[in-house]
Amino acid sequence: MFAKDNIQYKTPEQFVKMRAAGLVVAEVHAAMRAAVAPGVSTKKLDEIAEECIRAAGGVPSFLGYDIGLGPYPASICSSVNEQVVHAIPAKSQVLREGDLISIDVGAIVDGWHGDAAITLPVGEVSKEATDLIAVCEESLWAGIAAMATAKRLGDVSSAIQRSIQSHDREYGIVAGFGGHGIGTEMHQDPHVLNYGRPGKGVKMRPGMALAIEPMITLGTPDTIDDEDGWTVSTSDGSLAAHVEHSVALYDDGVWVLTAPDGGRAKLGDLLTSQAR
Repeated sequence: MFAKDNIQYKTPEQFVKMRAAGLVVAEVHAAMRAAVAPGVSTKKLDEIAEECIRAAGGVPSFLGYDIGLGPYPASICSSVNEQVVHAIPAKSQVLREGDLISIDVGAIVDGWHGDAAITLPVGEVSKEATDLIAVCEESLWAGIAAMATAKRLGDVSSAIQRSIQSHDREYGIVAGFGGHGIGTEMHQDPHVLNYGRPGKGVKMRPGMALAIEPMITLGTPDTIDDEDGWTVSTSDGSLAAHVEHSVALYDDGVWVLTAPDGGRAKLGDLLTSQAR
């Protein structure tokens, strides 16, 4: 299943199994959109997410995940405001009007992973914050669209970067973090940068599944690690946004495994015939 380049290439039948996991993640996102509000703790959001995953027959990908820091203690990462990624839900972290929250979640179904993230406003937020989310989401879909026709992985990274930099305002593109391959493990090769040069990187081949996940800020792209060892925040305290989808590559297009419609509304003819 793994090629010489250490990338796991999937069959169409395996992509169908990954779609089942992706739809569980999509259900969690829908539950998060309904639950996020001023006065709600990030711990409560985590409880809702885990219940949703297990009710759908899945297992949380994040719970117990260990990268040498000890097992991760929750089913979601709930990163608020200047927190970019990997923040741990807590009863003491209560959402306030005007906050932004990025919720990253993964689910396992029949041994296959789905992984996706959304950034949501809490009540009424500033125009700066609204624009930040919109720019981040736009760059995600630019990367997904590029994946459908890319020859090299750098074509995808470059498309994300160009989308972010096409705006009058300068946004920080977080360095050191990015997307990844996904399949029978949540994190696989290749690493997917959110910036880069077209024509560089590994060759794109049908059977690849990538989690594409831009992370941008209103200020510096530099980050700091918090004392808990997991939470990554902007070094200047500026707001951050993080969005992600898991995407399958076919010979005639892509299938967004964690989008409820598979990407139909955004991609048009770039959506593989297998998903139409």
